[in-house]
Amino acid sequence: MKRLQWFIVFLVILGHSTNSRAQAWAGIIDPSRAVDWSRAGANISNRTTICTTLSPGASSSQIDSAIASCPANQVVSLNAGTYILSGGITFSGHSNVTLRGAGPTLTILQFSGGDSCGGQGGNICISDSSPLYVGSPSVQPGGSNAHNWTAGYAKGATQLTLDSTAGLTVGKTIILDQANDTSDTGGVFVCDVSGTCHQSGETGSSNGRTIGSVEYNQTQMVTITGISGNVITISPGLYMNNWRSGQSPKIWWTNTVSGDGVENLTVDGSLDGSSVKSNIYFYDATSSWVKNIRSIRGNRNHVWLYQAAHDTIRDSYFFGTQNASSLSYGIEPFISDNDLIENNIFEQVASPVVYGGGEGTVVGYNFSINNLYTASPIWMQNTYATHEAGSYMNLYEGNSFNAIDCDDIHGTGGLGTFFRNRLFGAQTGKTSNTHATNLYSFCRAYNIVGNVLGTTGYSNTYEVSSVAGLSGCDTSIYILGQPQSGCGGGTTPPVDPLVRGTLLRWGNYDTVTAAVQWNSAEVPTTGVPFVNGNPVPASHTLPSSFYLTSKPAFWGAMPWPAIGPDVTGGQDASGHAFTLPAQVCYTNSSKDSSGILSFDANTCFSNLAPAPPTNLKVIVN
Repeated sequence: MKRLQWFIVFLVILGHSTNSRAQAWAGIIDPSRAVDWSRAGANISNRTTICTTLSPGASSSQIDSAIASCPANQVVSLNAGTYILSGGITFSGHSNVTLRGAGPTLTILQFSGGDSCGGQGGNICISDSSPLYVGSPSVQPGGSNAHNWTAGYAKGATQLTLDSTAGLTVGKTIILDQANDTSDTGGVFVCDVSGTCHQSGETGSSNGRTIGSVEYNQTQMVTITGISGNVITISPGLYMNNWRSGQSPKIWWTNTVSGDGVENLTVDGSLDGSSVKSNIYFYDATSSWVKNIRSIRGNRNHVWLYQAAHDTIRDSYFFGTQNASSLSYGIEPFISDNDLIENNIFEQVASPVVYGGGEGTVVGYNFSINNLYTASPIWMQNTYATHEAGSYMNLYEGNSFNAIDCDDIHGTGGLGTFFRNRLFGAQTGKTSNTHATNLYSFCRAYNIVGNVLGTTGYSNTYEVSSVAGLSGCDTSIYILGQPQSGCGGGTTPPVDPLVRGTLLRWGNYDTVTAAVQWNSAEVPTTGVPFVNGNPVPASHTLPSSFYLTSKPAFWGAMPWPAIGPDVTGGQDASGHAFTLPAQVCYTNSSKDSSGILSFDANTCFSNLAPAPPTNLKVIVN
């Protein structure tokens, strides 16, 4: 038995490495500002054994039954055709099963109702059979699934001392948290108090536990790899520098499902009703995935990652939302760590990614077009790197988006990294909220490295801040430290000069200066609480990726890397950006009579993909 246990521990450590190896960002970003992003996502199993095959006419309950009875590491196969489903599909605590269609243009699931999925509702629910949430009595102090964490707080630490290890086992996923800050630290500031650190009139963050009246919004999900007395060994080590005894750090856990996959089909939520919030809902799910999915008109979101870790959403197409206004998202991580959102297409989705809280996730090589937001015809709705308190240490790499913002609407976040993205700061028909990036008040210690920013002929202001002035807000590359989406609007929260003062900018090309900025004055060499100063990088050499060791398989023969100051001959005016595989897929795929892409990743992405035509233009969506 001991041999088997140690073998399991070895596999866990192998799959979830710590931060000990050399990182691609070394020499550019100080270690206090970054983590090992190579560990993000699931190990997707290519399962070949089919346990059950179903055909159109099968009900939701029949599909549920097939999943429940399917042996581990096998496939429930759905033949081609349209399935009219009045209820949702649930994995209900069953792990290591793949639900696979014949292809997203062939197997179409049309839902008129969903599964309750723990209360929020999902058309496909990948969840524990009895999911717990932050308010469940068992995860509150004194409950069966909660302990105090009494020692071991340094960044990178892998051994934590608890007041008890009762109920814990090797291989279990646990959630670390600590109390929010009661006052501004002058550095990392975790807070969701209205008027103080988030916008008045908005609710506080629901990302994390409330204990008494104290919010615990900073979380990190880790796996236990060893237990000795009251000391647990975890993987990965601690990501943040600000864990400390004064904030009453604690742990809690839920049961989880793992190793579940949804592949090769369409999920159509157009008729599922307002009670179904998500097309595909990962709730207490780890090491699971969505691959080659066409998702149509999600309600609140297309994919919800809730208390989820090491999940992958890749090679998929997300079209439209039911409301095209607030709460109209593509993918929404919420208390969710080390996930991988890679090589997806978002069309007519108001906000492609809205991060609700968590750490260590990678959003890589995604393409969005026509972010549809009907509440205001001129307003440009963007991707949000943080939208609730507690979003830290996440990487956005190689994406083609109109913009990526960090907001303070429900609370504070920071320490995000943008690397080799093409951010246009513009969208056809939009004249308000147009910029390449807006880091609101308290979005401190961001790293913006190697990006291509702005649109020639539209962007005409390099920076809006308390230092550079407030003019040119809607045609700017950077908006830094302002309380709200506009410039100079409102006083709560206050203007925050530390956003600019702690921002690392290095090697970015922008269309205002028409040059690559290797500017030592834009490197924050002086530290602040919980974030070290960042030495000025010694060279202008950038790695191809901060999380990949080589060109990914879906890239084909296209130029790699596609975006950055070291890229030449690119297809936009600067020459520093080529189109992404996801955009080439979008351009080359036909649409049906409703304007929805006839998408199939298996025909779009392969190792044999040709180089892009020289007359293909980068789309300003």
